[in-house]
Amino acid sequence: MLRKTLYKVWLKTTNKEKYKSLKISEDIKRRVFLYETQIKDKIENIHKALQGNSAINFLHSGHLGDIIYSLPLIKEVSKNHKCNLYVRPYKKIRGYYPKHPSGKFFLDDRVVKMLLPLLMEQKFINKAEIYNNEKIEVNLDLFREIPMNLQYYSPRWFFHLTGLQINLDTPYLDVEPHQKIKNKIVILRTFRARNHFINYKFLNDYKNLLFVGMEDEYKDLRKQVSNLEFYNCKNFLEMAQIIKSSKFFIGNQGIGYAIAEALKVHRLLEGNPDFPVIFPIGGKSYDFYHQIHFESFFKKLNA
Repeated sequence: MLRKTLYKVWLKTTNKEKYKSLKISEDIKRRVFLYETQIKDKIENIHKALQGNSAINFLHSGHLGDIIYSLPLIKEVSKNHKCNLYVRPYKKIRGYYPKHPSGKFFLDDRVVKMLLPLLMEQKFINKAEIYNNEKIEVNLDLFREIPMNLQYYSPRWFFHLTGLQINLDTPYLDVEPHQKIKNKIVILRTFRARNHFINYKFLNDYKNLLFVGMEDEYKDLRKQVSNLEFYNCKNFLEMAQIIKSSKFFIGNQGIGYAIAEALKVHRLLEGNPDFPVIFPIGGKSYDFYHQIHFESFFKKLNA
């Protein structure tokens, strides 16, 4: 081991091209070994369960938006199976997520309890509950363990666990419109996944703007948009009902936009330059990375 280490140090200083080639080769070997020993059997077991089981239990411990983006898969599987979705709180996040609603975890009890009413509203889900050691056929967290680049469209993370390819043009969430709050321009901009090339100041020239996220997120955006109203949703089912009833939705990558995308309402996505794994599919929708396009698309939807 020492001899190999010394050789690599020597190679790094004497032949950088050969050193880079060696590093790439070692990385490929490492990833192949990880895949063969820790991933391959799990993928094959998922395939067998989908072929042989009448009921499929899904597990998800990830971000709220990721859970929404897994629903097209569950909806597709539900055509031939009874589908139960178990949500597990308190899985720790790797890396730095500033001002995450669940702190250092993907989910905590509070946000899971806010999410479950929305999940239970979906007819294709037989049961949606907090995980309590149930037998799981499809672990939707598995995509995070696979040694591959995840910078591709988020819902497809889950497609490739099962081998199913699904049309995303049509809605994969269904809720009733909100009974009281209707025809608002609904906004949810989280502290994460922001595009710092753009701002929302031009919205001061418009009315009927409603923010439905966390109060500290609202106060932050109100520094730019003084006429912005705030509504504290009791849970994500109510948020979805308000988005369903909106004139259109504006947001960055997060639970709000994930719901808007799943409902296929008219929508604007503030594109994330650092991790662009979401874009609109279907319906009257646009994503933007530049201010001039943001304002232009807004006018189209507001016309």
